[in-house]
Amino acid sequence: MKTQELFQNFLQEIANQVSPGTFSVWFNDLKLVSIDDNEMVIKVPLPVHKQIIKNSYMDILDDAIFSLTGKNYEFKLLTEDEINDLNTKINEEVIPKENEKNEEKIVEWHTNLNPNLNFDNYIVGESNRLAFISAMNVAQSPGTIRNPLFIYGRSGIGKTHLMHAIGNYITQNSDKKVLYTTSSDFRDEYVDISKLEKGKEALEYAKNFKNKYRNVDVLIIDDIQFLVGSELTQQEFFYTFEALYQKNKQIIISSDRSPDDLKKIEERLRSRFAWGLPVDIYPPDFELRCEIIEQRLNNSSIKDKINRDVIEYIANGCPNDVRHIIGTINRLLAYTAMMMPKVIDLDFAIEALKDSISVNIYQENTISHIQNVVADFFKITVNDLKSKKKSSNITKPRQIAMYLCRMETDENLVKIGFEFGGKDHSTVIASCEKIKKELKNNPNLENMLKEIKAKL
Repeated sequence: MKTQELFQNFLQEIANQVSPGTFSVWFNDLKLVSIDDNEMVIKVPLPVHKQIIKNSYMDILDDAIFSLTGKNYEFKLLTEDEINDLNTKINEEVIPKENEKNEEKIVEWHTNLNPNLNFDNYIVGESNRLAFISAMNVAQSPGTIRNPLFIYGRSGIGKTHLMHAIGNYITQNSDKKVLYTTSSDFRDEYVDISKLEKGKEALEYAKNFKNKYRNVDVLIIDDIQFLVGSELTQQEFFYTFEALYQKNKQIIISSDRSPDDLKKIEERLRSRFAWGLPVDIYPPDFELRCEIIEQRLNNSSIKDKINRDVIEYIANGCPNDVRHIIGTINRLLAYTAMMMPKVIDLDFAIEALKDSISVNIYQENTISHIQNVVADFFKITVNDLKSKKKSSNITKPRQIAMYLCRMETDENLVKIGFEFGGKDHSTVIASCEKIKKELKNNPNLENMLKEIKAKL
């Protein structure tokens, strides 16, 4: 088999094992550089592709090549810059030097970053994948693309973690000056200027304030919605934004709502927030919540005692908020330390978390739960439901699943479409209307839906 033909078959094997969305983001643009008896060199578009594939998909690569050749290969993932200079390898001595510079810089400059929040411990799923990729791109090339980066979504779903991860990545890999702050701190510092009597002290304070926020390479400001009602502070932030933007300095902003929904923020600010890339983060789906719980438990004393159904119980009981998940796990750890059970089963977890999780939401219908039940009912996979396949044995179950997600959950059309492989909201509407119309004249479909709802 020719090498290019082998590589195309290799990509097809991967496509058969992952969702279309995952393949499109991480594998579609891979190029074969070379292959020999035991090594395959692959070109990746960006460093983030290398990181994600190495961290999450190496088993799939191993299985795909083994199924085609019967042999195990070593995979070398390289960016174009690395390929252009194959003799240049990552110099491990450079990393300590960069860290030494950063340590010196931290002494002189307080970034306000939490060093424990980074890309490595940020769990990625369908609900936050776009935000994660955008954040990695900004971290690797601050001030050149997606400026400002505007991250929005409800409280407690990982916006702050992602912002700190960007800042930490930049400080660890460059000499750029990074500052993280909240809009509340920005406002309070600015208001303090007005409390000073006019004179040398007030002028010095104002000068220091402007130097702090305008002489940075990267400004990260959290919860911008709290500038609502502070007209003078909004005006000062506008001037700060303009000063940084004109110098191609990176600005990263978070909010609990999109730029268009910040109605009480000045129009000129809202329009600038949309200049770069507004990207939203949805609440984590069931699978992502399980991954988050497993990661938090991985280094704990109870990781070998806990049953899988306890993890799923917590995941179902904390449907919208990562902070709720963390608080629930801490409660379980404390209760376990007190009671010292040999095994942490579902009954123990229910007792431990009875004030934190309501038992009746263990079976709460979520998009993920509906997808699993519908896929099981029709003997297909969830990936089939999320795919672009248009055969009748896939299309009808997909329409039914979308209809049930619309009827049985509080999720909006955009979120439902996103969970079905990035479908447009109009596709969800069309599917729901089709099922509604057919229900009027098809008793078999009505009985089928009753049976699926019973399983839910």
